[in-house]
Amino acid sequence: MNRIAGIAAGIAIAALLAAAVLSFDVYDAPSRTLALSLTFGAVLGVVMQRSRFCFLCNLRDFHLRGDASGLVAILVALAVGAAGYLAVFGAWMPVVAAERLPPTAHVGPVSPALVAGALVFGFGMSVSGSCLSGHLYRLGEGSIMSLAALAGALAGFGLGFYTWNGLYLADLARGPSVWLPHHLGYGGAAAITAAGLGLLAWAILSRARPQQAAPAPVGALEAVFVRRWPPALAGTLVGLIATLAYFRVSPLGVTAEIGSLARTAASQAGILPETLYGLDGLRGCIAVVKTALLSPNGVFVGGLVAGSLASALIAGQFRPVRPNLRRTAEILVGGVLMGWGAMIALGCTVGVLLSGIHAGALAGWVFLVACVAGAYLGFAAMKRFGKPA
Repeated sequence: MNRIAGIAAGIAIAALLAAAVLSFDVYDAPSRTLALSLTFGAVLGVVMQRSRFCFLCNLRDFHLRGDASGLVAILVALAVGAAGYLAVFGAWMPVVAAERLPPTAHVGPVSPALVAGALVFGFGMSVSGSCLSGHLYRLGEGSIMSLAALAGALAGFGLGFYTWNGLYLADLARGPSVWLPHHLGYGGAAAITAAGLGLLAWAILSRARPQQAAPAPVGALEAVFVRRWPPALAGTLVGLIATLAYFRVSPLGVTAEIGSLARTAASQAGILPETLYGLDGLRGCIAVVKTALLSPNGVFVGGLVAGSLASALIAGQFRPVRPNLRRTAEILVGGVLMGWGAMIALGCTVGVLLSGIHAGALAGWVFLVACVAGAYLGFAAMKRFGKPA
């Protein structure tokens, strides 16, 4: 245990040193942004690992066992983040202007293409066994097969680039970017968000089944570093991280770097469409051609994996598993579906669902409904073919 704790401490120290190096020049805004992104990613990685904060895992627990604790954590994260975003909006945009959207907020277009992307993403995450953010924190736990999901997502983004122009011209170009405060004001947007989350909480808790209580931790250290954190605490921390990340850097998201790597590789190989109509002018986790080694979203994702790794080592939950060829192939296919869905929907369960609902974007709610529907279709398909959900 002491050796593992030492390794974890070394990882934490390395992350802090990296953040210090990145922010060494206090007048260099890009370096400060990278340092903050790394810090937010590392903290989120710890929270996700300690609380098992994975959209698909929590939905599957509820579907199979009636365990609502994980979904409660997600609802709390949505509520806390939505309140935090409103506080930021009130400082940046005291008066809602019809012609303006809040800076950098993920307020994407609402269209049938969004529904299709979210539906395919939800189906893909049920096939792969986790959402993309879940695969990233599981990578920190030693899940080698999560690499297959990430590789599949890269390929899925590549497919998304080839279908983008047709979908954009046929549908996305006409999709309105609906920001609820434009139509309801800040008060009305807060009320409708609270009502929506309250309705979801009632629907979930009314169908929840009693769960066997976990044994009480031996001490405070075990409660913090080994046992799963309570849902309310986990959700509150995720909501606070999301608010601070938006205030200081950008909205939370994990697919911008994956998509950018795919777009850069396709561009260098000469197989990227000459023009991707309208993509760079939309809001969300937008894939761009990389011109620098480090990017804010890239170091955020790296910090997330590092934070999860340190947390898993301390808890004794770093358990690499020998890959199973057939299961790895399924995870790869699920990753491809998630990559295509995230490309078309301009993000995933973090970038569109979480950050979108926080921002008061109708697209976040549409993604939520379609993604859950896709996941349940995936559960049914897995059961039909004799696979565990």
